[in-house]
Amino acid sequence: MLFSSISFLFFFLPCLILCYFLIPKKARNYVLLIFSLFFYYFGEKNYLFLLLFICFLNYLFGIIIAKQNNKKWFILGIVINLGFLIYYKYTNFFINIAFSLFNQNPLIFNIILPLGISFFTFQNISYLCDVFQRKVSCQKNFFTYLMYITFFPQLIAGPIVRYSDINKDLSDRKENINTFSEGITRFIIGLAKKVILADGMYFLSSKLLASNMSFLSYWLVAICFMFQIYYDFSGYSDMAIGLGKFFGFNFKENFNYPFIATSITDFWRRWHISLSSFFKDYIYIPLGGNRTTKLKNIRNIFIVWLLTGIWHGASWNFILWGIYFFVLLILEKLFLNKYLKNGPISHLYTLLFVCISFVIFSFTNIDELFLFLKGMFTITGDLINTETIYYLKNYGVLFLFCLIGSGPTLKNYLKKLQKGKVKWLNGLTIFWLLGLFLISITKIISSTFQPFIYFRF
Repeated sequence: MLFSSISFLFFFLPCLILCYFLIPKKARNYVLLIFSLFFYYFGEKNYLFLLLFICFLNYLFGIIIAKQNNKKWFILGIVINLGFLIYYKYTNFFINIAFSLFNQNPLIFNIILPLGISFFTFQNISYLCDVFQRKVSCQKNFFTYLMYITFFPQLIAGPIVRYSDINKDLSDRKENINTFSEGITRFIIGLAKKVILADGMYFLSSKLLASNMSFLSYWLVAICFMFQIYYDFSGYSDMAIGLGKFFGFNFKENFNYPFIATSITDFWRRWHISLSSFFKDYIYIPLGGNRTTKLKNIRNIFIVWLLTGIWHGASWNFILWGIYFFVLLILEKLFLNKYLKNGPISHLYTLLFVCISFVIFSFTNIDELFLFLKGMFTITGDLINTETIYYLKNYGVLFLFCLIGSGPTLKNYLKKLQKGKVKWLNGLTIFWLLGLFLISITKIISSTFQPFIYFRF
């Protein structure tokens, strides 16, 4: 069930809100749990019991690790979690590699990837790590732990919510009209990002790829990929954060205007923050981080980015994508940082290499990827043609909205107006949000179905 579907917006969510606020506070977690399990069952009927089994195992491991503080139990818990992830996500990929080494046709097993396994696996691992390191106490109520993992806003595509961030909210939280209204605002903005901007960029890139491509067309498609992935995933995160606020939960931000970054290092402080912080806290720092020799530090960065690429998918392009960022980050660390200042050149440098990265991210077929990259950097045909001009004219306004939405200028301006207590601003905000919601619903009804990109991870 998608957040951007009619069934979710007009049936699931209203029923949940009604049931949640009509019952006593003591029973509200159980309402969220029941609806969250139904949400997962609706999208993944075959794997609901697998999810419950994995959660129960981690609940038991948490209690055992807390009591015994035995490293062997901790390692076993991590290995079992990774074992499930590797089996469901990477079995066919590794078999394909093994068979190709001997020039044999690979055996492909019919293994369907469970929805959200990459996200809830990392949440389980973060919980076990924090319990082992005595950063949090273990959760002794299984249903509360189950609610933490399966809570529907973040279950399928993140953000990766750590137990330490919401353990207090699980037992004692305050729901009020202010946080609920903040949640509505955030949810509508996220919905609009997805169905208006992200899907709009998807349709444009599809049309351009099917057209007679000019040199400029390749770069327009690359920019479409960049905006599509950003607005798709940040839109989902906005909706997840907004839904959390409906019920008194405060999830941390997952994006902080990454396209205003002035270096690749800065970009990754702003992009998919919950994932980058996970790898930093549970992989990079335990390996020694930067408090070691230069060579070992480079090794640590390589391991983190190889794993980051692999986490995104069982495909060579994601491994290449991870290594690509490793190379850029090492170049910055060794000598580029002293030249990168907060200026237009640094900003353009970052956008250029980020744009290329999303091309690598988008093509799982390596041959198609290199053909596309060749088109971006060699002029073999027209520099620009009539089809390119046509699409530029028809989608110019959409590009403008994507550009404005990718920076904080508009948001900061509205904050200044709010501080100045402009009387008409509240009415305008309501009208603007209602307009966005109606346009989004119109798009959902009339457009072709487009699932969230990060659902496949």
